[in-house]
Parts: sequence; structure tokens; C-alpha cells
Amino acid sequence: MTSNVIAPGRDCPLCPRLSAFLADSRTAHPDWHNAPVPSFGDLSARILVVGLAPGLRGANRTGRPFTGDYAGDLLYPTLAAFGLARGTYAARVDDGFVLTGCRVTNAARCVPPANKPLPAELAACRPFLVAEIAAMPALAGVLALGRHGHDQTLSALGLRRAAYPFAHGALHSLPNGLILVDSYHCSRYNTNTGRLTPEMFRDAVGRLVATVDSVQDREISRQG
Repeated sequence: MTSNVIAPGRDCPLCPRLSAFLADSRTAHPDWHNAPVPSFGDLSARILVVGLAPGLRGANRTGRPFTGDYAGDLLYPTLAAFGLARGTYAARVDDGFVLTGCRVTNAARCVPPANKPLPAELAACRPFLVAEIAAMPALAGVLALGRHGHDQTLSALGLRRAAYPFAHGALHSLPNGLILVDSYHCSRYNTNTGRLTPEMFRDAVGRLVATVDSVQDREISRQG
């Protein structure tokens, strides 16, 4: 794997446990995607959303991050509300929903058993996230979904986790100029238990968008 490769191939061999799990899923559900899930949105985007891994009956089935599971029901309409998407999200890859100025990815590209990738699997997949970030010339802000999304983003950027503690709604100004905002993961469990409300999630997304806008406006004024 070279540094300019931003996505694993369909039969990526880096993680034997995940490869075996996908092989079993291909047998059980031959009409599903059942492969590493590519990121959604253009590399020209200024905002990157980083989750943990595809869901078995969500992205692993549909082939698009957060599409077909509950997290997408909250994530995508919220992005649209802030002008980061257009169309109506209908939990299908053919729903016509398009991201604008935003890209969505996962730290682990293959579905893991019990939705829990192992540390070694996250490390094996990390070069893809590193290369993806490097391939986004206009990237200004990252929305980390959950502590795992936060930790893997910092690791991909070569930053110490202890220097940027995770907290819902926390805003971190990173040394490379990126703005990182944390949110509790928009999972069914978190919303059903009240740990994350739609209002809390909108506040986190809104804080990132407003901060990125402000930073870019200041840069334009400085250059003008």
C-alpha cells in the first residue's frame, strides 16, 4: 500500500478476521455490498466526518457510510440543514442525496464483528485515513463521531490524544490549522438513552460549521 492510496480494494487482506467475517456475510447475503465501504462525498470538501466502522446491515449492506442504519437518519438530515448536503436522504444509495462541501468516512472501512474493530485492525486501516486527509486540499474541519472517531482522527494526524480530550461539543484547534469538533456518536443507543439528543447533535455540527466559516472569512479578509 502506498501513501496515495485512500481506499482499500474489495479483497483487502490486511485484517484476516474482518476478511473472514466479510466472506461469511457474502455467503449469507450475496446481494449486499460486503466489502470495504468507500467514503461518501468529494475530496474537495472542506469538512470531513469521521466515524468508527460500517454497520452490518447499514453501510456493509448498502455500500455507503451510515446509509441504512439509524445513525444516518440523524447524521444526513443534520448535514443538509447546515447546507452540507442536498436532496432527501432515503437510506438508499440511489436516493439522489448528495453531499456538498462535506465528506463522510470511517476509521475502519470493513464491518467488524459486534461493531467492534480491534486496535490492530484500526492501525492497519489508518494509512487510508492518513492518505485521505492528505488528499483533501480544502479540508478545514473534522467532525469526530464518538470517542473512537476522535481518537482515530488524532492518531491519523500524528497528535497526542491526551492533548485533546474528547467531550461532546468540544472544539479543538489543531496545530495543522484544522478545527476538530467532537460529538457523541449518533447511534440509536445514544439517542434512545438520551445521551445524545438531535438538538445536541445539531449544536455540535453547527459549532464546527460556524467556526470553519469564521476562520475562512478571517483568512479572506487578511489576504484581501
